[in-house]
Amino acid sequence: MLCWVLGVSPSDYWAWRKRAPSARARANEALTDRIVTIHANSRQTYGTPRIQAELAADGMRCGRMRLARLTRLAGVVGCHRRRGTVTTRRDPAALPAPDLVSRQFVAQAPNTRWTAETTQSQCP
Repeated sequence: MLCWVLGVSPSDYWAWRKRAPSARARANEALTDRIVTIHANSRQTYGTPRIQAELAADGMRCGRMRLARLTRLAGVVGCHRRRGTVTTRRDPAALPAPDLVSRQFVAQAPNTRWTAETTQSQCP
C-alpha cells in the first residue's frame, strides 16, 4: 500500500532497504561523532562557531550550515556565559511611590480607580 501511495515499485523499495548508506551519510555520521567529541572535550561549552574552528584547526573543512544542522540533530548546544544587560538601577536614596489606593485594587464603581502594570521582558 505504501509503495502504491508513493508511486514506487516494491522491488525498488526493497533495493533501497538493502542498500548501504551513502558516502554523504557516512561522512555526516563521522562528523557528528567528531562534533560530539569536541563538545564533550570543551566541558560542553563550545557551540557551532568554536566547533567549526576546532575542525578547521584539525584540517577538516565543513560548511557552517551543515555543521549547524548536524549539531542541532545531535542535541549539542553551546554555553552562553555572558551576563544579562542591567537596564535599571534603583536609587537607594529615592523614596518609594505613594500608595494612593491603599492596596485595594477592586473599585466600587467604574472609573474610580486606575492602575497600571509595567513588565520588562528579557530576551534569552
